[in-house]
Amino acid sequence: MQSRYEHGGLIWVDLESPSRDEIRAIAEEFQLESLVAEELLLPVTKPRAEFHPAYAYIVMHFPALYHSHKTHEQEIDFIVGKRFIITTRYDTVDPLHKFSKVLEVNSVLAESNIGDHAGFMFFFMLKKLYRSIEHEVEYVKHDLGVIEEHIFSGHEVRMVEAISRSARDLLNLRQTIEPHREILHTLEEEGAAFFGEPFLPYLRALSNEYYRVHNHVMRHTEFLHELRETNNSLLSTKQNETMKRFTILAFTTFPLTLIAAIFSMDTKSTPIVGLSYDWWIIVGGMIIASICMFAYFKRKEWL
Repeated sequence: MQSRYEHGGLIWVDLESPSRDEIRAIAEEFQLESLVAEELLLPVTKPRAEFHPAYAYIVMHFPALYHSHKTHEQEIDFIVGKRFIITTRYDTVDPLHKFSKVLEVNSVLAESNIGDHAGFMFFFMLKKLYRSIEHEVEYVKHDLGVIEEHIFSGHEVRMVEAISRSARDLLNLRQTIEPHREILHTLEEEGAAFFGEPFLPYLRALSNEYYRVHNHVMRHTEFLHELRETNNSLLSTKQNETMKRFTILAFTTFPLTLIAAIFSMDTKSTPIVGLSYDWWIIVGGMIIASICMFAYFKRKEWL
């Protein structure tokens, strides 16, 4: 599926899961190299940034933990020329959809705030994509708040799985965006020569956006580690208390079982048995033994 937008003399062609015929037509129109055009047909696993004489080819992956329609990671291929930008994606990317709506409104209102070359359009797209990652991080932050509340409400066992899910989400976020550092570094080094020196501050601003999002992820990762340690400590303490109660119960019932076993022996000279009120005497002895054991545990501060 192909969408085309024009604004201020700039052209944006957005391709979603393009066919070979669509790629061939776009390659002929914008004079793309055959190897680059071939790369647009299928997703690739390795992000990269390459500069060609007439355009820059950039492949980036973005996390979509809560808004993805198919996967937890979305690839976007950017081909950025002086007067055009081509984006290729293989899933519905919400930030790009929102950017297209903003672009349509600006076109209707004749407001030209995109810039004088397609690099500015790439800049605004990437800013909106990093804003969307911040929203993903906010969802994780909300989950961590819920986990913290439940940890101190006595639901330590249930939170083990919840903590693992949040850890997986943060790990996916981190693994997806960390390759951006190298790509943005390449853009800063070579982008000024391609787009012009005045565009360098915008490329540095994109790096700042990345580091801001990355720092948010790392802070939440540290917070998650603290929550896990706290949950493990509380869970261990609760398990130790349970084991202590069972141990005390075992020691308390042991003399009672021993007394009952002794007096149930089939012997001729068993004491007490056969006397008046023998049953009450034996039960009374058991009660006295239990009270003595309880008092001993209390004195030792085991209860």
